[in-house]
Amino acid sequence: MNLFTETNLSPDILKAIGELGYESPTEIQKQTIPFILSDIRDLIALAQTGTGKTAAFSLPILDMIDDTSRKIQFLVLCPTRELCLQITKDIKNYSKYMQNIKTTAVYGGSSIMDQIRSLKEKPQIIVGTPGRVIDLINRKALDFSAIHWLVLDEADEMLSMGFKDELETIMKETPETKQTFLFSATMSKEVERISKNYLTKPHRISVGSINEVKKNIKHEYYVAGYRQKKEALKRLIDSNPNQYSIIFCRTRMETQEVADFLMQNGYAADALHGDLSQAQRDTVMKKFRLKNIDILVATDVAARGLDVDSLTHVVHYSLPDDPEVFVHRSGRTGRAGKDGISISLIKPEESRKLKQIKSVTKIEITESRIPTGEDIVKAQVAGVFENLLEVHQDFFEFDDSLIPDLSEFTKEELVHKLLQFQLKDLALYYKDKHDILEQKMSSRDDDRGGRDRDRGRDRDRGRDRDRDRGPRGDRDGRSDRGERRGDRGGKPRQRDENMTRFFFNLGKKDQLKKLDVLEIINKATSSKGSKRAEIGNIEILEKFSFFEIEKSYKNELLGNIQSMKFKGKDMRAEEAN
Repeated sequence: MNLFTETNLSPDILKAIGELGYESPTEIQKQTIPFILSDIRDLIALAQTGTGKTAAFSLPILDMIDDTSRKIQFLVLCPTRELCLQITKDIKNYSKYMQNIKTTAVYGGSSIMDQIRSLKEKPQIIVGTPGRVIDLINRKALDFSAIHWLVLDEADEMLSMGFKDELETIMKETPETKQTFLFSATMSKEVERISKNYLTKPHRISVGSINEVKKNIKHEYYVAGYRQKKEALKRLIDSNPNQYSIIFCRTRMETQEVADFLMQNGYAADALHGDLSQAQRDTVMKKFRLKNIDILVATDVAARGLDVDSLTHVVHYSLPDDPEVFVHRSGRTGRAGKDGISISLIKPEESRKLKQIKSVTKIEITESRIPTGEDIVKAQVAGVFENLLEVHQDFFEFDDSLIPDLSEFTKEELVHKLLQFQLKDLALYYKDKHDILEQKMSSRDDDRGGRDRDRGRDRDRGRDRDRDRGPRGDRDGRSDRGERRGDRGGKPRQRDENMTRFFFNLGKKDQLKKLDVLEIINKATSSKGSKRAEIGNIEILEKFSFFEIEKSYKNELLGNIQSMKFKGKDMRAEEAN
């Protein structure tokens, strides 16, 4: 099957997808569509995001669905609101000329009463997130007794987000006679268990390997210390003009911090993370899809469901712990036959994590030097000409007499003046900037001699400190050595009289990190307008911790922290002597 017209799909479906520009099916579509049309077995399909899975399962089901029945026949479960809306939009586009087919999306973060009203229109197709589907089942608003087809899309992601119980509850509400299709990028133990418990002798389709690496993505990494990472990121953005990119961060706090830094420096950027309201998330995603912003700073979970084909770059501001996540992130660029670039910005002590990613994924990740100011200006000049030469038509008309007499300039002189005008601010910024010094990668595996072993031990003691140090340490200019050991003469650090020291009942055994403490403090002291509490030393011990905050926030923190939880555990703080 090399063309969609070679399938047995109905003329109405072929007309709709033809208008969408679908001609040749992707590999997952080539294997899946004929199977669903002709086989009654369940299916496990392993394929990466962006390979055309929605069309692969929905086109054949649309071809077989009974449009005279007003019962729910087809249910798609997916992990996020954004993906739910995208799948719904796609199915509606595919069924454009099937006038009796109705598709309804049900998801959290939107009015459940509006969704209940839409269900009264008797749709045959439901696309939903597990939590909202459970809510509607409990309200007796959904009846799955007539379902013929159930699709679990991005099953690995739903399980990693903690939807295991919801999935099992929903599947028990469906008839045993249905066909179940499980689509996943990875085959984790939980996905394997779900498939064994709820699928009957499933047929398997695998497009490429589970960790398939696209050949058209160039992978680079750059080494920068914690305090240099933002400046290094700025240089990498400036040295890659005309980019349309996602920058992945580890935490919500880091995501917002990086996005704020970029916006303050004049970039068209914004943040996408779980602390945003649904309306805020929708606004950010719309701006990014319309390219009103060209840099999106996001967490992995928040970026799920954001499906764009024209990303030029993916930046790993923080490396993920799971090598498969690295592959998924990187795979968001290099789509639709275009080349892509994956950039990793790592700290010197992260060599072991990088080696693990390279070993598991078999990706060749090349070390590159952080661009100098001279490199950046050269790249920007090339970017100007790239934009200029892409313009093949007149977008507006103007009177040529408005152009002054430029005959006194040669072509080269005129181009020189235009470039000076265009790039003046950027060139002045980097003119007196010191270039970021090359940093050595460190790893216990590479230690040689006594001095290197000492460096390795220092690194191991400081690894959590470096990883979890929050933005205040950076802004305040306190060195970690000064906080922990006092001055160079070995005297103990003098406590700031404007700070109050607190005992905190959680520690390392609770998987508490310094960034977690920063987030907890900021949430517990967020009621005084936009001003945040000043934060001092944070010391995390095995079973408990100590931290310092500005005295004026003492009562507010004590009043709020008692009602908060960390990973399901109660929190307690009290003033320490």
